[in-house]
Amino acid sequence: MTLFQHIRQLLTRKSAYPSQGEVSSVPVSIPVVPEYNPHRSLTSTDASPLPAYTQEPLPGWLADADALRDEGVLFGLSNARPDEKIAQIRAYFTRQIAPLDESIDEQSEKIGELNLFIEQRENRILSLRDQLTDLRESQPKPTNLIRTSVSLLLSVGICISNFYLIDETLRPVFPNRWIAVGIFLAGMFNLFGRTSFFYEEGAKISGRRILTEIGLPFAASVFVLIQAYQTQPVGQAIALFVFILFLFLLAGSLFLTNLTSLQTDLTISKANRLLALNKTRNIPRWETEIDRLTREVDTIRTQKWPIVTTLGHIQAQRSRLNTQRDEFVNLFLSEFELARSLRDRLTEQQRKSMMNYE
Repeated sequence: MTLFQHIRQLLTRKSAYPSQGEVSSVPVSIPVVPEYNPHRSLTSTDASPLPAYTQEPLPGWLADADALRDEGVLFGLSNARPDEKIAQIRAYFTRQIAPLDESIDEQSEKIGELNLFIEQRENRILSLRDQLTDLRESQPKPTNLIRTSVSLLLSVGICISNFYLIDETLRPVFPNRWIAVGIFLAGMFNLFGRTSFFYEEGAKISGRRILTEIGLPFAASVFVLIQAYQTQPVGQAIALFVFILFLFLLAGSLFLTNLTSLQTDLTISKANRLLALNKTRNIPRWETEIDRLTREVDTIRTQKWPIVTTLGHIQAQRSRLNTQRDEFVNLFLSEFELARSLRDRLTEQQRKSMMNYE
């Protein structure tokens, strides 16, 4: 008969107390945690276990529920406080939980590293997929390269013809051909601008721009008119003036516009060739990289799940130890408080008998 049962027998005639819940006395085993090396290759899935941890044996007064009840009753009948015993219970379980906490931190750190690897690869996959979508949806822009080239050649021919017309008109008065070259270049002054308002849609026209583009061509045409008037009939001279003026204005502007269009078409053609080259080279390469990253993500996840499972087991084991600790503490306190409440109701002889009970 235990000390607790002996007290119950002595107090049966005085009062009846509810029985206390039983606490499992099965020793708690510490799980073997597999060791994971985060620096190994992604294709490796082996896991070496951590060294097995030997649980510290329970003190005699914690070995089973009856012994713990007896300890609580003895402390309750004496003048001792329960804090020391409760601290011993908590200290014992703290020593048992410490390796689990360390293992939980280690496994959590490894899971965090693997999650970082997964996040990096998933972000790269999303980026590559966006680039693939943009590249596949990109279409070559249409160009008028042939039409622009032909138009440019025609405008060059018109300008050359205009020069010879001016040269033949000025030759009787100015036999030096360089004078004709100067008059021709003056009339073609608008070639030094980027574009002409004659071929721009919605262009803003100001007096300064009109003077810039029309002033020199008009002056050159008047000069040719005056020289032609001296050697040719009036009607022919006026017709020559009108013809040369419009050649200066329109043919020169056409030549300038064709140059700008040719530059634009060449830029577009280069961009189209680069787009085709990118589709040929990058699409297969990016698809291959996406497949590789996807396989790596699957491999990392395969490595992560055993660690997650192990972490869950360790956390569950820690929870069981915490629960067992709380049960021991509550059982000790309940018996202590019960004995302390009955101490004054017992005779001195009964207290001595129970304190000397073996």
